[in-house]
Amino acid sequence: MSVFETVRSVIMEIKDMPAEKITMESRFVEDLDADSLDVVEMLMLLEEQYAFTVPEDKLDDMKKVKDIVEFFESKLNQNA
Repeated sequence: MSVFETVRSVIMEIKDMPAEKITMESRFVEDLDADSLDVVEMLMLLEEQYAFTVPEDKLDDMKKVKDIVEFFESKLNQNA
């Protein structure tokens, strides 16, 4: 499963929304109707899945699905 597919499945679970509504360009607040608690919950599940912690100073930069996907992809590539 790709990082995007994993992120999408977490969003689907938390927001109870169909996969086709979630794209790399989806914005959490505007497009996915996610509040800050939803985003924190998503990140916690992804941190658990990938065994990487997202630094707090990076949280403000994560506005779109692609921001989270790119963060975890870069972490996975660093440890490959």
